[in-house]
Amino acid sequence: MGAVTIRRHQARGSWVGAIAAVLAIAAVLAFAGIPAAAQADSQASSNWSGYVAHRSGLRFRRVTGEWTQPSPNCAGGSLPSYSSTWVGLGGYSFSSLAVEQVGTELDCTIAKRSSSSAWYEILPAPAKKIRLRVSSGDEMSASVTVTGGLVSLRLTDRTAKKTFSKSFRTTAIDVTSADWIVEAPTVCDGYGDCQTLPLANFGTVHMTHARAQTAAGRWGSIASPLWQATRITLLPDPFGYTPDEMVGTSTPSPLGPAGEAFDVSYAQTQASSLPGVCTARLAAPSGAVSPGGPRRR
Repeated sequence: MGAVTIRRHQARGSWVGAIAAVLAIAAVLAFAGIPAAAQADSQASSNWSGYVAHRSGLRFRRVTGEWTQPSPNCAGGSLPSYSSTWVGLGGYSFSSLAVEQVGTELDCTIAKRSSSSAWYEILPAPAKKIRLRVSSGDEMSASVTVTGGLVSLRLTDRTAKKTFSKSFRTTAIDVTSADWIVEAPTVCDGYGDCQTLPLANFGTVHMTHARAQTAAGRWGSIASPLWQATRITLLPDPFGYTPDEMVGTSTPSPLGPAGEAFDVSYAQTQASSLPGVCTARLAAPSGAVSPGGPRRR
């Protein structure tokens, strides 16, 4: 893509060190006074923010969560921007080729207008729109269940009293993590090259009733001692480009007392303050927008 770079890339080591220092300080401040069972380690991602439950050798059967479809601020930015909120299984490992997920999307158009929609995605198949009209302020609940090769998805708009459900069989399954995520969607070209899109200013997403069940049938909140919890902060691609000097980030709060509720909040920061991020003139993205997908570095 054509680009006029106004900030030079820095070495990978300097970026990793800077982010590690920021996350270490944030973790100390955020989790001070939080019970040990509710603590989580911290990581950064260029497309995910929220919490993930995982443990080596552990397999999950079901994940549930509830949230309110947020109201965006679409006043800023020179290009369309995008966000999605979902629950799912799999996709946490950088080597993962599968993820089972269902959720909602909230975007800002180039005309500064917002749009909401619902979707599901079972990689490697592309995301599919759900015929479920969603509006800002609607109370949503979702679940993903995997039993053998059978995937069952359920998304309910409790405000509109409408439900989508679908079950089907697939051979590509990842049940090594349970995920509660606010994501910056991606767009991919015909060659499989994918670009993380500008994050829409979604304000705050409040996730509740975040629970998971293991393949052995044991239930727990995000903070359950049955698994490890990882808190993920969304920061722009450290070696990518952004169309604006101000870029969107997304940060989850500490877990609530029961370990099954948290907020994810949008914020803006200067691209030049993030090591390695380059501000450039970019064309509007082309191709199908994917609101979900596996975690990216």
